[in-house]
Amino acid sequence: MTTPPPNLTTAGITHCLDLYRIQPGVPFQHAFGELSVLLGCIRHLTCEAEMENDQIAASTARILSALAKALIDDLEIGMNRTR
Repeated sequence: MTTPPPNLTTAGITHCLDLYRIQPGVPFQHAFGELSVLLGCIRHLTCEAEMENDQIAASTARILSALAKALIDDLEIGMNRTR
């Protein structure tokens, strides 16, 4: 994977669950690092939910996946702004 130019940042316009918004101006490298952590947590929680029939883990994974999707969408908007 190539490294994005250092001036790319989040757009800060994508909302998640009608309550949260991605912060504008976060450098891509940091945002991708946070996204990786989120996806790791989601993976762990979905495995836990499946193996233990844990509804709290399943609900938490759903909420975190919505946040991860918002971050991905906002990163895409940020990338398209520089074109």
